[in-house]
Amino acid sequence: MNDGNATDRVIQDLRQLVTTAAPGTRLPSVRDLTARHRASPVTVAEAVRRLVAQGLVETRSGRGTFVADRPDRSRPPDPSWQTVALGPRPAGEEELRALLALPPPGAIPLSGGYLDEDLQPIAALGAALGRAARQPAAWQRGPAEGRADLRAWFARESGAGLHADDVVICPGGQSGLSSALRALGGPGDPLLVESPTYLGALAAARAARLRVVPVPADADGVRPDQLAAAFARTGARLFYCQPLHANPHGATLAGPRRAEVVAAVRAAGAFLIEDDYARDLTIDGDPPPPLAADDPDGHVVYIRSLTKSAAPGLRIAAIGARGPAGARLRTVRLLDDLFVAGPLQQATVEFVTAPAWARHRRSLRTALRARRTALLTALRTHLPDLVPATVPRGGMHLWTRLPDGVDDVALAAAAAAEGVVVVPGRPWYAAEPPAPHLRLTYAAAPPDLMDEAVRRLARACRGSL
Repeated sequence: MNDGNATDRVIQDLRQLVTTAAPGTRLPSVRDLTARHRASPVTVAEAVRRLVAQGLVETRSGRGTFVADRPDRSRPPDPSWQTVALGPRPAGEEELRALLALPPPGAIPLSGGYLDEDLQPIAALGAALGRAARQPAAWQRGPAEGRADLRAWFARESGAGLHADDVVICPGGQSGLSSALRALGGPGDPLLVESPTYLGALAAARAARLRVVPVPADADGVRPDQLAAAFARTGARLFYCQPLHANPHGATLAGPRRAEVVAAVRAAGAFLIEDDYARDLTIDGDPPPPLAADDPDGHVVYIRSLTKSAAPGLRIAAIGARGPAGARLRTVRLLDDLFVAGPLQQATVEFVTAPAWARHRRSLRTALRARRTALLTALRTHLPDLVPATVPRGGMHLWTRLPDGVDDVALAAAAAAEGVVVVPGRPWYAAEPPAPHLRLTYAAAPPDLMDEAVRRLARACRGSL
């Protein structure tokens, strides 16, 4: 007998009883249902579990299964009052939700900001978390700022620019960024950002009611002269920057510009929020040290996440800041979350201090290089006009320029209809984009699908390019 069919029969039987019975009515026992449907007790228990999850029945220990109370449906619910109470929807929410949406079945994702499952160190993470979960101490309340050994590891990763006491652990880089913006700025304050910049940063800034001011960037990163001019014109005290493999355009802040950017921030008496999300995603050569490594006076607020380079479920990141800014950040993190789950912190410490972490980084570099090459090869074959002028030395994305007049949002919709998911460039700009772009991700699909993905994109581009 098919267990699935038996489960369905039990569910249908109980649904009919629930429909006609009053709330609180006792339903047939597991033994009765087992005999009536010739099903195993496990099958009956599964059927009851599903109906409990749907709110139709409830189980009472030692007494049996009963019809659950049903809400009054004499009139349909009317939540329209919430429209007035809530006011306008926060800006950026729709674009961020679209970015995080899972691709439909059969579609090839050239989108997203996380590694393909095949690239994630699931076995090593699972083993570390399993060991951590079995240790009672991991489930107890730890320091609000996070485990000392995990904070020390993040401090070392900053290039000796920070100490463990300067660091606070947070549940992911987005959470850390949101906390930093709220701790260091207030409603109406200007926030300087690269243009284009990370969509999640724009959403977090608008949620914090900051006034976002774009600063031009090119293949060498943000332009120091334009940054200094923006500080002078706006009086800003905050600048958000991704100096390494910036999302979405992939640029790394060039060597000569690093000192100029920090000097502009210092001269303005401002903070530079350094989002070092891609430190472990370098493909070619060695990455330069973080800007925080050479910042004795506390101008750089350093954010480092492990989510992008390991797995979406490893929601572990850190914020590092010196002086009163660090104290303010720790206060905001305490108010937001109290502390990050102990088992996850302990598993993270075990993972990043074990040989598995170094092996993962080596294999990830090789895999990302193969996927980047496969995507570039497919573009050169099927859409040569979309091959980017500059290939990023790391990260997950290619930033492709479209011809003038092409509607990137409409093109992304046409691509989705052809079965390939791409991201339009428009939402990544804080102001009007100077030209249309697509962001094509090579980390979310295997190399052998890249050619087919670009073939589908080429079909969507017919008539546009």
